[in-house]
Order: sequence, then structure tokens, then C-alpha cells
Amino acid sequence: MSWALLAAVGGGWLMSLAYPDPGWWPLLVPGLGLVLWALRGRGVGGGLLVGAVSGFAYYGFLIEWLTVYLGLVPWLALTLAQVFFTALGGALIAQAWRWVPRAWPGPAGRLVLTPVVVAGAWMTREAVSSVFPFGGFAWGRLAHSQAEGPLAPLVAWTGFSALSFLIAALVAVTVAAIGATDLARLHRASVPVGLAAALLVWPAFPIATTGTMTVAAVQGNSNSGLFADYQRGEILQDHYDATQPLFGRDDIDLLVWPENASDLDPLRDDYASQVMDIVSREVGAPLAVGTITASGDETFNSQLLWRAGEGAVDQYDKIRPVPFAEYLPMRDFFTPLAPDLFALVPRDYSFGQRDTVFDIDGVIAGIAICWDIVSDDLFFQTIDDDAEILISPTNNADFGVSDQSVQQLAIARLRAIEAGRTLVNASTVGASAIVAPDGSTITDLPLFTAGTMVADVPLSDTVTPAHYFGRFLEWLVIIFTVTTIGAARVLGRGTAKGKR
Repeated sequence: MSWALLAAVGGGWLMSLAYPDPGWWPLLVPGLGLVLWALRGRGVGGGLLVGAVSGFAYYGFLIEWLTVYLGLVPWLALTLAQVFFTALGGALIAQAWRWVPRAWPGPAGRLVLTPVVVAGAWMTREAVSSVFPFGGFAWGRLAHSQAEGPLAPLVAWTGFSALSFLIAALVAVTVAAIGATDLARLHRASVPVGLAAALLVWPAFPIATTGTMTVAAVQGNSNSGLFADYQRGEILQDHYDATQPLFGRDDIDLLVWPENASDLDPLRDDYASQVMDIVSREVGAPLAVGTITASGDETFNSQLLWRAGEGAVDQYDKIRPVPFAEYLPMRDFFTPLAPDLFALVPRDYSFGQRDTVFDIDGVIAGIAICWDIVSDDLFFQTIDDDAEILISPTNNADFGVSDQSVQQLAIARLRAIEAGRTLVNASTVGASAIVAPDGSTITDLPLFTAGTMVADVPLSDTVTPAHYFGRFLEWLVIIFTVTTIGAARVLGRGTAKGKR
């Protein structure tokens, strides 16, 4: 167990390095390999312990950016919340390692079925923690590490969950092969080598274009964090100033400003609405602008589509505000536990009910505000609403000079590949980039630098397999995994009794 715990810590740390920054994606393989090796031969208690230790090392390093403005307590709370799930996942994986090869002791059971079930257990943990509780925390899935890696094109075929499953299967089969010392070396090596070769040579899904449009996006480099000390209208001014180099152009079809780019709501503030009119008129295009809107007693994190002389012609209200950041779930329960901490969430944003797309003169643009980028079902809904291009306005100012914004851009890059759509990631401070449907960067901006991006980008209405299957593959793997482990326990115990 001592060696297993050391492997769990080292494996979790190596895995965290696979994500930006530094984004050394090959380290995911040895890191995950160490964690899975540490879980071999463990019972439920040992699996819980190894899973918890590896999860703390993994998430503790991965989301260190949470400490920039919020300090250690929120970082520790979120890390421990994920440790709860990694511990349960560790116990499930340990059960797979223990019982499946007992029930099916032949080479196929040990080198194929067992690693598949182990990978399914890992994916099951990811799938549950990505949606539960309060919408889950879908950050740090195995798939997210591959934005710059050779497996990224697979996400258009598989979606995020199934790509995580394939990565885990490749590592698990390698661990199983190394441990099967009683089998011939060539026999053991054939399975992991064959799977790796298949994944690496699998072709990218072909994307058909339906046309192009010219998109411009602005990064205002504004002081727009939660605890920022700024003057009223200052954030709006920053984005107006950054946009001025685009004035007078007549080739732009859509201008995108980030989330919270206007600290004044143009639906309620005449000055802000006049600025929106000026920007839209001078650029010669509708403006998608992020702001905070209100309707009665409800407050929304919104993106408005603004046209000069017409005002807001469409609006998207964030459907899923971030718990413990944009709203406090069960406020009466949590507030007495840490009044000073939860006072940092003074208001509760309401859950939006509008659709997720804007019609830009016949071109359908899907909108995903900031944390929406990690929600599978929201992106499936956007494609269901016929989006031909994806717009992801975000405000990363709360995380300062940290890895959060580049990790988020990596997820956005994979979303572009998954959907087969151009994606415009526009941030207040960066990382801002326009990403092609194959995940390559069309244009980008340096962090913490005011500037603009302009590009003629492809449009598409292709339905990728990832979208066609939706969550079907995820549910299929979960049901197969749980059923197989349950059957293995029954068969494995029967085999052990028979031998006695």
C-alpha cells in the first residue's frame, strides 16, 4: 500500500501536467498508468484510499488557479468534492481489477475484457461527477488533455466521454499486459500496440462547409474580475476603445464582445445603448455583447445581439449559472457553515430559458457563455438548434495569470472538433482565439493585451457521430461496466468456491 500511495500521488501529479499549462499531453499515459497500477489487487477500502489520494494530487494541481483571488478554502473545498468521486471511482476500478479476471481468467478476459471494464469504470466516475451535484464539475476529463495531441480528431467520432474511455482503455490494457508475465511477450504486446495503432491512424471525420462569414472578436483587457475595483462604465469603455481599429470596415458580418464586456446593461442604461449603437454602426455589423440583465426580480448573465437603430434583437440568458460562483445553491443551508466565504456570492443569477442561438442574417450562431463550454448537453442542444458556427464569450479576469484560461481554450478547441464547427472564444483578458473545425488556430491574441481578431471562417451544418449518438455511448459504457462487474463478482466467487 505504501508503494501504491506513492504511485497514486505521482500519477495524479503527472496527469495534471498533461493539461495546459504546460500541456505535456504524453504525460497522461504514465500518470494514469501509475494510478491504475496502484488500484490493482485492492479491495473496496484500498480502492477508496488510493482513489482519494490520486484525486487530491490530480485536482489539487490541476485547479490551483482557483486560489488566485479566492484563496485556499474554495480550492480545498472543490478539490475535496472531486476527491469524493475519485475515491468512489477508485473503489469501482479496484473491483474491476479484482473480479473480472477471476470470472474470465483466459488471455482475452485478462488482456481485453478487464481493461475495457476498468476504462468503463473510470469513464463512469467522470460522467457522474460531470453532472452531479448542482450540474457537476466537468473539468479535467481525460479527453480535455488531448486538445493538442494526436487523439484530438477522435472526439468528432466519440464525444468527450467516449474519448476518455478510449484513452483509459489504452492505458489499462498496457498495465494489464505488463502485469501478465505468465503470457508470451509478443502475445501481451499485441493488444496495446494494436489498440494504439488503431487510435492513431483512425481518420478525422470529414466536415462539409456550407459557406463562410467574416467574424471579428474583441479582447478589451479590462479589469473585470469579481473583486476588481473599477469605475462605472470602465469595462464598457475598455472594449469600446479596443474595438475602434475596426471602425469603418465594411467586410465584417458579426462582431463578438466577451462575457461581461459591458458593465452597464444597454437594456436599462441609455448611455450603454448609445455606445452599442455606435459600435454596431461604425463596424457595420451586429454586435454580440455580454452584460448582466434583469427581468423583474430575476438577474441573468446574458449575451445580447445588438443592431444599430434596432437595439437588442435577440438574447441568450445563461441556462446553467455556475454554482458557488454565480449562485449559491441551498443558500439557507450553506451560509451558516461559512458566512464570510459564502458572502462572496451576494446574488443568485437565474437560470435562463431562451434558446442557445442567434440568427445572423440567415447564419445560425450557437452561444455558450464561459462555463457552458464544459456542458455536453448544452452543446448538443446548440447543434440541435442548427448552429453553423459557435460563439463562446467568457470572462477569465477572476483567475489572473494562471492556467485556467488556457485550460478553458483547450476544451473549446475540442468542442470545435467535436461539433465540426468554427468556434470563436472571446475573453475579456484571454485566452482569446478563433478555432477552425479541425481544432487548428485561425487567429488568436496574447494574454492580457487589448486587441481584435478578424477572420473569414467556414460554416458547417455537418452532424458528426459525436452529436448523432449524443450520450448513448456514455450510457452504453456505464451499463456495460456496472453489469459486467456485478456478473464478475458472482461468477468469480463461484469459481473460487469450486476450487476450494
